[in-house]
Amino acid sequence: MAGRFTSFVILGAMRTGSNFLEASLSELPGVTTYGEVFNPLFIGREKCWELFDITLPLREADPIALLQRLRDNTEGLPGFRYLSFRIALETDTWIATEDGDRREARIAFKPRQFAEFLADTDAFYARVRRGLRVRGQAAFEIAYDELGDVEVLNGLAAWLGVEGRLEAPSSRLKRLNPPDIAQKVTNPQDIAPAIAALDLNRIDRPRDAEPERNAAINSYLAAPKAPLLYLPVKGGPVRQVKAWLAAVDGAKPPDLLRDFGYRTLRDWRAANPGFRSFTVVRHPLARAHTAFCTHLLMPGPECFGKIRMLLRKYYWLEFPEDGPGRDYRPAEHRMLFLAFLRFLRQNLAGLTSIRVDPSWASQEAVLRGFAARQIPDYVLRAEALAEGLAQVAAQIGRAPPPLPPAVRDPGPVQLAEVYDSEIEAAAREVYAGDYAAFGYGDWRG
Repeated sequence: MAGRFTSFVILGAMRTGSNFLEASLSELPGVTTYGEVFNPLFIGREKCWELFDITLPLREADPIALLQRLRDNTEGLPGFRYLSFRIALETDTWIATEDGDRREARIAFKPRQFAEFLADTDAFYARVRRGLRVRGQAAFEIAYDELGDVEVLNGLAAWLGVEGRLEAPSSRLKRLNPPDIAQKVTNPQDIAPAIAALDLNRIDRPRDAEPERNAAINSYLAAPKAPLLYLPVKGGPVRQVKAWLAAVDGAKPPDLLRDFGYRTLRDWRAANPGFRSFTVVRHPLARAHTAFCTHLLMPGPECFGKIRMLLRKYYWLEFPEDGPGRDYRPAEHRMLFLAFLRFLRQNLAGLTSIRVDPSWASQEAVLRGFAARQIPDYVLRAEALAEGLAQVAAQIGRAPPPLPPAVRDPGPVQLAEVYDSEIEAAAREVYAGDYAAFGYGDWRG
């Protein structure tokens, strides 16, 4: 079986024992593991930014080159893995080799984030499984409780085609967190209701088609009383529509029904016969500019600080460190926004290690995700929002409330000040599917 594979990768969800598995595999004769070689912040190990003369920028530009270097410079079978998260973020402790390394913390269980995590994980593994089937490959799946089973680990060694075998799992690492879940969270009483609201039969189940986005049910919003359901597309006029939807019932946005799960959505639909659902799409270029200004250009609570740092460091987007100052000019804004659009072309194609955030994912993919659980009755246009919402209100026999004012993009420079044919062409390269699917022409302001 020697030579069956040229390399392998460990794909593990957050806190699933991937460090432990890697440590055990690294003790197999004929196997060398390199850690998280495609981590956005480092290569292999923390504070390591180069491996086999491949730097982070070179890795982003040509990830296959790094994989080839691993194969060419490893005696035996090279492997690497992807990483894990939540309590580790709180304690800044990702691995423990001694009992003294363990740092305990209690975190708040957040049902909405939990549901988002499960949906994203489900979609990720479905994508992986389909990719393996399309390429004629297969995965060796190991459950968490099998990580300490030496017979299973040696079965993995045989599957990989290496001759070495383990006498016992690695003893180098210590378990980071206490086993009792009540000791890990500050609100254990909220866990059972959150899990009961989920459709757990869908989790970790292979699918026939590759989903581009999950259904994002927990983002749906319903009017306090009226049978109206809004499926928000991030980057669109969400704040404006939320205010309108609440006003249908003479209420405020905090009064909207939210945090839906599979079961609560089903119950709401059953309790609201004749309901209408809708979503709102926006010109792809305007939406990209909103994401750029809101989440990257302007520091603040909505800024994606880590992604901003990565783009400054490795993608040459020279954002003003503390945000635009008095000397910030439209020419600088245009240059940065154009560079962001070029980054998006790679990002949406899966050619970077940075996540495809829903704020700039294609709207076509977002709507396909919605359709897995709720096909919207209406796809409205932000450019004709008042007319579209009036039609939705008429369907349930309501007079539409006035449309609240639109929200301008944050920052000192608006899209109209920098728009030109080059920016339009760059947006079309990124969002060709959106332009075609929704019939958009050039942005007209």
